[in-house]
Amino acid sequence: MDAATLQDVNRRLGGQPQALVGWALALDPNAVVTTSFGPFSGVLLHLVTQARPDVPVLWMDTGYNTPETYRYVEEISRKLALNLQIVHPWRSRAHREAVEGPVPGIDDPRHEAFSREVKIEPFERALTALSPKVWLTGIRAEETAERARMEPVSLNPDGIVKVAPLLGWTAKQLHEYLKAHSLPNNFDYFDPTKVDEHRECGLHLAH
Repeated sequence: MDAATLQDVNRRLGGQPQALVGWALALDPNAVVTTSFGPFSGVLLHLVTQARPDVPVLWMDTGYNTPETYRYVEEISRKLALNLQIVHPWRSRAHREAVEGPVPGIDDPRHEAFSREVKIEPFERALTALSPKVWLTGIRAEETAERARMEPVSLNPDGIVKVAPLLGWTAKQLHEYLKAHSLPNNFDYFDPTKVDEHRECGLHLAH
């Protein structure tokens, strides 16, 4: 996909999440959607599964999620009948901590290797197994400075078309969508690869 096509799609569909989801799914029968099951995750999952119920939903379960997040995964998965593909690190949390101790702080030089092990490598492994040409993600511009500079549709260095239908949406819009569709939410969420909610975990920088 060339730059002119990307620019045209962003101009025409960038502010229309439902239309952008439809366009993305039509582009690739093997398209996948990733989720953290964090706040407002249900919005994109609902949009995508309304258009294609069996789309693979990739979740990189780091092993460090809160109990409430795990319960939310069960609830929203049942409600939307998700085709959930759970991807785990090559070592369990217990294994890693027995050898290396607790999660290294963000200023610890070991933190990058930790993030790669529990999130980035599992994601890369899933992409290799499923070979999608399109990746749908729920990232939003107001979350981090890096995301504020992104376009709804972009091309990764690996050639995958990354589509962020909700990039321009606010928390208020997301809340209203969940309420309108009677969808649950999850605010008891923690990502050890980010620590700070306005910091990148590396997934959207590496890909």
